[in-house]
Amino acid sequence: MKEIPASQAYRLLEPGPIVLVTTSQNGKPNVMTMGFHMMIQHAPPLIGCVIGPWDHSYQTLRNTGECVIAVPGLDLGETVVDVGNCSGDRMDKFQRFGLKTRPAKDVSAPLINDCLANIECRIVDTTLTDPYNLFVLEATRVWINEDRKERRMMHHRGDGTFTVDGGTLDLKDRMVKWRHLP
Repeated sequence: MKEIPASQAYRLLEPGPIVLVTTSQNGKPNVMTMGFHMMIQHAPPLIGCVIGPWDHSYQTLRNTGECVIAVPGLDLGETVVDVGNCSGDRMDKFQRFGLKTRPAKDVSAPLINDCLANIECRIVDTTLTDPYNLFVLEATRVWINEDRKERRMMHHRGDGTFTVDGGTLDLKDRMVKWRHLP
C-alpha cells in the first residue's frame, strides 16, 4: 500500500454529489457550487453543509437562515465547475450561465429548473458555524424534476476530477433493519 497525506482523506470519503446552493438577500439571488455536505439524520431531515466566509453566499446564508440545495445532473458538469470558479459579488451567475429558476415555496432563494432536484432548507443550528463553517440545515420541501433525461450525478474527487454515477445495486430485500424508513 502507498501512504498519502492525511489531508487528502476527503478524497476517499467524499460526502455525496456535487451540488449548487442558492441564496437570496434583498432581492438579489446568488448560486455557488458546494462539495462538502452530509446527511445528519432522517427525521427531521437534517443536512450538514460547509460554507465558509471565503464564499460570497456565506453572509447571506447567515443573515437569512435559508437556502436551496440543488442537485445537478452530469449534463451540467462544466457549468457547475464554472459557477464555482467565480464570485456572485461581481456578477449575476444565473444570467451568466443561463440557469433557469423558479420561486421556491417557503424560502426566498430560487429553485434551479435545470437540476434533478431542489431542497428548500432553513438553518436549525449554527453552533458549529464559527469553529468549522458547518451549518446544520433542515430540509423543509423537496422538489424532483421528473422530466430530466440525464439522471447521473457527479461526485468531486478533490482534484478537479469527478466520479459519475452509473448503475444501481438494489439490495432492499436485505435491508431488514431499515424497512421502517420511507
